[in-house]
Amino acid sequence: MIRSMTGFGRAECLLPDKKLTIEIKSLNSKQMDTNTRLPSLYKEKELEIRQIISAALDRGKVECSFYYELTNDAGSGTINGPVVKSYYEQLYRISEELGLEVSIELLNTVMRMPDTIRSEKPELVDEEWNTVKTGLQQAVQQVNGFRFQEGEALDKDLRDRVGAISEKLSQVEQHEAERIQRIRERIGNNLATYLKKEDMDENRFEQELIFYLEKLDVSEEKVRLANHCSYFLETMDEPGPIGKKLGFISQEMGREINTLGSKANHAEIQRLVVEMKDELERIKEQILNVL
Repeated sequence: MIRSMTGFGRAECLLPDKKLTIEIKSLNSKQMDTNTRLPSLYKEKELEIRQIISAALDRGKVECSFYYELTNDAGSGTINGPVVKSYYEQLYRISEELGLEVSIELLNTVMRMPDTIRSEKPELVDEEWNTVKTGLQQAVQQVNGFRFQEGEALDKDLRDRVGAISEKLSQVEQHEAERIQRIRERIGNNLATYLKKEDMDENRFEQELIFYLEKLDVSEEKVRLANHCSYFLETMDEPGPIGKKLGFISQEMGREINTLGSKANHAEIQRLVVEMKDELERIKEQILNVL
């Protein structure tokens, strides 16, 4: 079953003090490449987050980001009373010594001083992590759903292009007889340019011609290319990741098409070969995004 490596998933988790949003983006890559952007609270779970993602998505360049918004009743920290009093007393004393008027602005100045707000490092409790973990799994499922949806379009396109190669391959046969006749005539005309007809050994000429035509025979290439096309379509129906396997098969298809072109010696067959190469290049481009 074809799956794309492109996908996107998003989930929201409502926690006691914040709303957490999880976003996962996936693009094509030769292997699993996961990048995470996590608040410090969830850094301790980074390894587990990576394992959940890699187990579900198999391959791709994946970016997982956590964003959160504090709710209204969530405190940002507590006032460090002793530090505030110490700052205030010192500034008040300095103001009196300098003959400056003491106003409410002095307290504003104090609150901008270092360590006046004490922030306690929060701890990740199991209940919160279980909620976040469920949200992460939901986002991963959305990515996979997106991948299957994209995979349907890839599946149709790849089948159409492999079918086009098979159809063009079948057209080669109708030019075979003409191709051989042209080769025979060309060699015969070239020999006639240098030898008189009575000086030619017809039997030897036929033997050499048969030997030459055997080198230009494309029967094996046609059979192998047809088999590769069939194998490609069979592989598309296999479960699990198949992108790399399809890439290897497409390479073998390319070798047979290239050999067919080098042996063609016929304008129409060369045209078909060029068209097959064009379809194969498009197949290779699409395979880059197949899981």
